[in-house]
Amino acid sequence: MKLPKILLPALFASSLLLTSALAAPGKPVKVFILAGQSNMQGQGMVTGVPEGGVERPGTLASMLKDPVKGKQLKGWVDAKGEWKEGRDDVWVYDVNEFGNRHGRLEFGYGWNLGNRMWFGPEMEFGHVVGDRFDNQVLIIKTAWGGRDLYKDFRPPSSGGETGKFYTEMIGTVNKVLGDLKTLFPGYAGQGYEIAGFVWWHGWNDFCNPKSAVPEYEKNLTNLILDVRKELKVPKLPVVIGEFTGPWGADCKEAAAVAIRKAQKDVAEKPEFAGTAKFVVTHDFVRKEEESPTKEGYHEFKNGETYFLLGEAFGKAMLTLLPK
Repeated sequence: MKLPKILLPALFASSLLLTSALAAPGKPVKVFILAGQSNMQGQGMVTGVPEGGVERPGTLASMLKDPVKGKQLKGWVDAKGEWKEGRDDVWVYDVNEFGNRHGRLEFGYGWNLGNRMWFGPEMEFGHVVGDRFDNQVLIIKTAWGGRDLYKDFRPPSSGGETGKFYTEMIGTVNKVLGDLKTLFPGYAGQGYEIAGFVWWHGWNDFCNPKSAVPEYEKNLTNLILDVRKELKVPKLPVVIGEFTGPWGADCKEAAAVAIRKAQKDVAEKPEFAGTAKFVVTHDFVRKEEESPTKEGYHEFKNGETYFLLGEAFGKAMLTLLPK
């Protein structure tokens, strides 16, 4: 399988190719917010060829070669079986501790912004929701590595000092929505609708079992309520992605089990009925030997895992949206 230039690590100008001829004019932009820490940043590998010259297992390139798994990527490749350059009807604004980037949906919105060797859940999520609407879609991704919900993302309703990254998340959303024409020249003044929020998170709270874990359910509940209040969308659809560590379906560590339970319990609260959904993700984690790296805390950087995460988050979101 030929791996075209889109796979080469390169920082490129995302201000090009921003127009969207595919989205229906006049309909409001559908805005989805993706938030979390380093996993949400996007640690999935598109390709990885070490000195031996053989593609690493678990990358998207190796997935594409698989006769069964490769079929799942049909929306990502052209008639020649090469990666498409992206889609103009889905825009992305991405911020993390390394900077920010905006443009059309394509590879390069992973943790190393602009490096097309990386991607995150935004890729398949963008394809799923982009296929659902003829509106222009905008994904605003706010994810910073090593940030917990207990302190860094702490919502105002939890008391104490509001988390710096909660404030920055809300500020980023408002800044982007207030400057759409500058950031995305294809925007034609059609307005926008904040349509959904995806939260995928848990590692740093897991590492603080005495303080953060017991508060996780309360803090996540307040996060949802406060985000809805701040953005003035009282019934904003919310998808909660299950904490995958450490790592996968056979996890027995008490702190991880507790966070997973808290996430599920929040989604099932009566006050969130019909507006929140918990997505089981632990089955998407592949074994270390089937993956590009040994980083279990980043799902071993497995490309298939990140594809499946994005797909699951997107499909879950669609169940919460008006038909």
